[in-house]
Amino acid sequence: MKNTKLFILLALGSVVSSCNKDFLQRNPQTEISPEAYFNTPKDLDTYINSLYDKQVTAPTNDESSDNISNYPGSTMELLVQKNITPATVGGWDNWSQLRSVNFMLDNVRKTQGDEALIKHYIGIARYFRARFYFSKIATYGDVPWYSTALSDVDQSMYKARDPRANVADSMLADLSYAAENIKADAGNGTRVNKYTALALMARFCLFEGTFRKYHPEAPQQNVDALLNKAVWACEQIMNSGKYRIYSTGKGGEDYRALFCGPTLAGNPEIIQWRDYPQSLGVGNDTHSVLGWTWSLSQSLVYSYLTKDGKPFSSVPNWDKLDFVATFKDRDPRLAETVSYPGFSTNQDANLYIPKPNLGGYDQLKFYPRDPKQRQGWGANYTGLPVYRYAEVLLTLAEAKAELGTITQTDLDNTVNQLRSRVQLPALAMGIAVDPFLDAQYKNINNPNKGVLLEIRRERRVELACEGLRLNDLNRWYAGSNLKAMPQGMYVPAFGGIDMSGDGNADIAILPNPSDTSSIAGLPADVRAKMSRFYLADKDGKENNFYLENGTSGHIMFTVNRNGREFIEPKYYYRPIPLQQTVLNPKLEQLYGWKQ
Repeated sequence: MKNTKLFILLALGSVVSSCNKDFLQRNPQTEISPEAYFNTPKDLDTYINSLYDKQVTAPTNDESSDNISNYPGSTMELLVQKNITPATVGGWDNWSQLRSVNFMLDNVRKTQGDEALIKHYIGIARYFRARFYFSKIATYGDVPWYSTALSDVDQSMYKARDPRANVADSMLADLSYAAENIKADAGNGTRVNKYTALALMARFCLFEGTFRKYHPEAPQQNVDALLNKAVWACEQIMNSGKYRIYSTGKGGEDYRALFCGPTLAGNPEIIQWRDYPQSLGVGNDTHSVLGWTWSLSQSLVYSYLTKDGKPFSSVPNWDKLDFVATFKDRDPRLAETVSYPGFSTNQDANLYIPKPNLGGYDQLKFYPRDPKQRQGWGANYTGLPVYRYAEVLLTLAEAKAELGTITQTDLDNTVNQLRSRVQLPALAMGIAVDPFLDAQYKNINNPNKGVLLEIRRERRVELACEGLRLNDLNRWYAGSNLKAMPQGMYVPAFGGIDMSGDGNADIAILPNPSDTSSIAGLPADVRAKMSRFYLADKDGKENNFYLENGTSGHIMFTVNRNGREFIEPKYYYRPIPLQQTVLNPKLEQLYGWKQ
């Protein structure tokens, strides 16, 4: 009989990343002997439940992407400032999640009972393994594939990277098994079901297919096969009749309900969600999205259409409009994503005033609107989507556009379902190329370029702050967007600025505390109440932001004053931490990260 503690280490330990000297001396948190466990489907259910918290995530921001104007210390900021090296980088430290999954799969052969139920739980475990490897491929490219929890801690653990294409094939085998064997109705939507597996399959196949298409250093085979598989997975979900876009005719409010309500149970758009019930005291930190560390970017704000379906760049002086004017007559999703003039956190006369030192466009999406849902850190009670039907529709539209098979019927069944919810005009085939979008994605060679660009726009605004944007930029080989200097709102001149829309100045941007000449003519009561922000302190030390043209222009950030660099293809990947390559010399650095 194998030692019980060894099995615990295999289930709960880490592969290479946590092979610190003291790791093998740590006591297990839970004693699980496979001889006394994994005997019945109930055992599998109990074990699977223990995997959910770490394996099922619901992102609420787009950190490290061009949807963020300023996020001090983010991975992307460190990267473009050349402050990431194998010696300084983190990551590669969550292999215990994979070990836990493989531990179950190694021992499930002894389980007795309902065969279909056993396959259901095996399918969930294989779904979790595929989800784990999706993150690894997206971050590192080639990675070691482990299909078993190793039975001994020896050199067999220290594998070299496996080719990306091989890992992707293994992932798709896992997802195919999962989609075939997981029950269609599992729990109340918070548990993995058949359509969860199909949603992940669609997401990954679109990612991998377009990554290979646009990246010359990536495997070039099976691009169309992957995109067609994405279409197939989407069609399985769409044809099931289980899901539809949530719309009650309230436009932006219907969109808001997907991110701020106390529950998502019964919402027809939600394929899977995370529950944070106040009755059980299980909460999240979604209040922190609003003005805590970051704001959203001018680039994102400019991406939203006007309410009549035209690009914002068609509005006269569009790139020189002040904060209030920027929100006028726009796609309703803008005011559900970015804190708008007149917003109140407590739904009363006390208006929220964004901070220009973060960029001015504070994130509103995911912020709990009802004050009763906000009780402090770890005490926000909102249901959060993991997969929603809107992404499935966008995936199908993009995959078909990339394949060159998209039709007006496809647009009506996908993108136009989303536009209809917020009362925007429909997208039509043959639309002209928008120069604003064309400048962001210069490597598209597609006869449907105008439509493809609009699908990318729709994906950006519909899925903003849901944690998908960085992978989108990476797969499109759009590193130029990450190299570009992030910008916040436009400031016409030094002096008072109306941020609430009531015609009175709420803040003032001034050169320094001594130079207040630009607000001298304002009424005394207005000057007394306004918040003041300075480009430099009394000693001349620069603040964290400045104005693009010195005394006017978009808000810029001093950390980027000397520019940003994005080295292709190197920066589409991350290096493995140096200590891990020392522990395992077979792990080579790739894509220019070798020192």
